[in-house]
Amino acid sequence: MKRSTRMEPVAEVAGHREQQEAQRLGGCQRQLDEEENKLRQLIAYREEYAGRLNGQQGMDAVLLRDFRVFLERLNQAIDQQRQRVEQARQACERQRLQWLASRSRAQALDKVTARYRAQERREEERAEQAELDEHAQRGVRSEE
Repeated sequence: MKRSTRMEPVAEVAGHREQQEAQRLGGCQRQLDEEENKLRQLIAYREEYAGRLNGQQGMDAVLLRDFRVFLERLNQAIDQQRQRVEQARQACERQRLQWLASRSRAQALDKVTARYRAQERREEERAEQAELDEHAQRGVRSEE
């Protein structure tokens, strides 16, 4: 069996793994986008809520306290969401590195397989040329 033929299934498996890693990276990126969007929404809501607090005139102490308590909870939620965003960002970076590694393996195996095919073609062409040369020499000898 030719070396290129033996390498083809290995290269196909590596290519399939690369595709899987790329899909995982895409999912990871979508998750990161969702987490960033949630963070933006929380920040926008806090700004809107804080604006209401500043716009209120003559608010009693209980209502003011409740506003501030809720604003503090919003700030805590924003801090937690920032942590989620950072975790998602780190997960994406790890996945990107895994994808790059699988891509490198797949490309290397593709190159090896292509090199084996080229080498096999050259060997076949040499064998054909040798056969033609031998056939031509037999023809010359039979004419003599």
